Amino acid sequence: MIDLHLHTLYSDGVSTPEQVAEEAQKMNLVAIALTDHDTIEGCARLAKACSERDIEFIPGTELSTDIEGHEMHLLGYYLDTGNDELIRETTRYQLNRTNRVHGLIEQLNTIGVNLHADQVFDLAKCKAPGRPHVARALVKHGFCGTMDEAFTRYLRKSAPGWVPKVNVDFAEGIRVIHEAGGLAVMAHPGLNKIDHLIPRMVEAGLDGIECWHTKHPKSTAKRYREMAARLGLLITGGSDCHGPSTGRHPLIGTVHVPYRILDEMKHRLAGSTTRSQI
Repeated sequence: MIDLHLHTLYSDGVSTPEQVAEEAQKMNLVAIALTDHDTIEGCARLAKACSERDIEFIPGTELSTDIEGHEMHLLGYYLDTGNDELIRETTRYQLNRTNRVHGLIEQLNTIGVNLHADQVFDLAKCKAPGRPHVARALVKHGFCGTMDEAFTRYLRKSAPGWVPKVNVDFAEGIRVIHEAGGLAVMAHPGLNKIDHLIPRMVEAGLDGIECWHTKHPKSTAKRYREMAARLGLLITGGSDCHGPSTGRHPLIGTVHVPYRILDEMKHRLAGSTTRSQI
């Protein structure tokens, strides 16, 4: 089995790359991908940790994009992490995230929650900070008892501390992934509820959709597998593990994704390379 949706402390996960590789080994996974939000920084460390454990590693990311006012995450796989365009664009995405944290803090301050941006950044210690880091800071500094409370009271959409994130257009995200030699896959479509827009994404070059996901029941996974077959898309899957949470084991490896999925992805990439050389 494999897991193609994982996060580390280089974005909003809590595990080091080495800890992720260790957990993957415990779960007998033969291949994993790193898909930290809007960054590729952790890929080198996880590649090394996987090599030491004889686990196949796929460098990736999860880009924050927008389609018709809907936030949509794009998973990029088999990326050339040394690609200049990818590095420039992920740096731009990270700036959007940093600016949003400042906006969230300003909004929280206006409603009497005196959290400081430095308290969030000191806790995050990464270039791709996000709402989970703000939630953790709210808990750490006594404004909330749990992260769930932080999101419910302040950070979820329509809550008093909410500030929207500025994302790039989805077609631009697909272009960046392709420019870096990768495959562009729509993350957890069952959570987005924008199925009617998927054909438009396909026209822009979308390569696949994530069918298996922690929050996709079997019926949802089946529906997206059937959709992928109709649209000629790849299917992928993963746990979307962010590391262990209070009283719970990490989700890594709990979504069963067969290795043949990687064979199909490699075949698609090989075909793309052949066409580009003609």
